[in-house]
Amino acid sequence: MATTQTQPSVGPRTRTHGQDDRKLPLSALLALATAVFITSLTETLPAGLLPAMSADLHVGESAAGQTVTVYAIGTALTAIPLTAATAAWRRKRLLLTAMAGFAAANTVTALSANYPLTMAARFVAGVAAGLAWALLAGYARRLAPVHLQGKAIAIAMSGIPLALALGVPAGTFLGKATGWQVAFLAMTALTVALLAWITAVVPDHPGQRQDGGTPMLRALRVPGVTPVLFVTLVFVLAHTILYTFIATYLDRIGMGGSTDLVLLVFGGASLLSIWIVGAQINRRLRALTIAGTLLIAVAAAVLAVLSTSPVMVYVAVTLWGLGWGGAPTILQTAAGDAGGEQADAAQAMLVTLWNVAMAGGGVLGGVLLGLVGAAAFPWSVLVLLAPVLIVVLAARKHGFPARRPGSRS
Repeated sequence: MATTQTQPSVGPRTRTHGQDDRKLPLSALLALATAVFITSLTETLPAGLLPAMSADLHVGESAAGQTVTVYAIGTALTAIPLTAATAAWRRKRLLLTAMAGFAAANTVTALSANYPLTMAARFVAGVAAGLAWALLAGYARRLAPVHLQGKAIAIAMSGIPLALALGVPAGTFLGKATGWQVAFLAMTALTVALLAWITAVVPDHPGQRQDGGTPMLRALRVPGVTPVLFVTLVFVLAHTILYTFIATYLDRIGMGGSTDLVLLVFGGASLLSIWIVGAQINRRLRALTIAGTLLIAVAAAVLAVLSTSPVMVYVAVTLWGLGWGGAPTILQTAAGDAGGEQADAAQAMLVTLWNVAMAGGGVLGGVLLGLVGAAAFPWSVLVLLAPVLIVVLAARKHGFPARRPGSRS
């Protein structure tokens, strides 16, 4: 995918028809999904443990909450330069290095009683995440023949909704029952087990020889990459504004006591979404992107005008989850397809913009809350999704084509 070296025995273009129809390497893909799960859960785990963390670190909850922010900053600042610097590394070595970084960072976080040291460890975890996120989708693509690459990415990306729907509540429960340090040590133990799993079952692949120039600039010159990156930035920004402040919004409409149930419904719909996307993305990448955008737009419209009805709120959240759950798979697949030989660079930029959008969503949402109030959140989603839909519709040849390169009819 993103290499100038060839391996005829495993390259998808050299397989016979019978070999193309073989089953996906599920064990290897599930190992990658576990890596995605660990990266997602490591980022969000402090959110459910803030009171205990702030007490033990002798800082306020607001300061403890910055352990999430500094993680995102580490990812956003380093994903592009580290991906460029390690482009020639063999993929398995790079993946093992990134996951070892998580084990070290989570261990230090668990054992630290010093706030600056904890923040440094969280920054390192974010750096490891930037490296891993730029690598994982491309790795999943390489493990599958062309016509199954979308499904392979969907399996790998299933770690995201699983982390949000199951991992965060489980980590919060464990932290409250045994101490927040135990929750982070459990992450270390899971990562160590994953390192052994990756070593045993995940095939290695070569890196990409650099022939001069900047990989990111070369990727930006490829038709279709810029539209995908724009859609990623604005789509994730729209989602994050509402998701970050969903508890505040629910309080405004008198459903603050149902926040857990609302998020559970959202998580369940997201899981269903990623299954649907995995089954259909090879043939319907463009349709799925349009459908996801429209589903979230309809959900925002319902929340904007029909939020007095709890039933309609749950309907809206279900539509929102269906539109959002498959988004990582859709956007990573679109970036990889559009990038071609520069797919790793395109996905590194996607990871950076994704984290910029997450940080920006929190900032912009906070500004809207202070200036206008929580009622502005659904309307802001609608405003942001309008240009997203326009760009997706316009990028019918490059970026979001009706048919993926190399797919079967």
